[in-house]
Amino acid sequence: MHRRRRTALVLTAAIAAAAPLLTACGSDAHPGAAAVVGGQRITVAQLQNRVDEVRAAQRAAVSDPAQYQQVLAETSSLTRDTLHNMVLDRVIHRAAQDQGVTVTRKDTQQLRASLEQQAGGAKGLRTAWLQKYGIAPAYLDDNLRLQLEAQKVAARLGTDTSQPAFWKALSRASEELRIDINPRYGTWDVQKSGRADAKTPWVREVTAPSGGAPVTA
Repeated sequence: MHRRRRTALVLTAAIAAAAPLLTACGSDAHPGAAAVVGGQRITVAQLQNRVDEVRAAQRAAVSDPAQYQQVLAETSSLTRDTLHNMVLDRVIHRAAQDQGVTVTRKDTQQLRASLEQQAGGAKGLRTAWLQKYGIAPAYLDDNLRLQLEAQKVAARLGTDTSQPAFWKALSRASEELRIDINPRYGTWDVQKSGRADAKTPWVREVTAPSGGAPVTA
């Protein structure tokens, strides 16, 4: 397995310290909303559907009832984590628009092909993303596209996704989107572009195919 390019994308910031927070939604102005991002609602129903898809995929992948119960215990924060990822995806996409970078379908296909090779096939990649990151198979390509957008944003800024310059760009995107989170799911830290109650860093490593998917615009 050749790994010429590697970048780490922090999905859940390990931030508990106080920081400026946007007003939480869930008021009469946003009934039924889990979050409002850029004036667009992520409804509680949409969030629950996404969680249900992950749970269904987990259940299909684990035949033993005891093991499935262990999976449930290990992913007890799935609903909050899923909402966090849904919001962060939009933040990354806005940052990409701000920097004028795009990701093509070919870029995504090349990255997926490389990762499938590393994972021992398509099923291995789907299983890995489900188990490690709570990404249902139906959303794998969307997630890979966002990974590449993050890489390209960092490259445009002359940095990588672990450095302050990248997170500053996400912070600006968060401010532009005026993110409101229903208080039942936590709050959003504008400066850190993450759910403010998140305690554990969730790091995703993505390796671009050798000589393949570009990481610069």
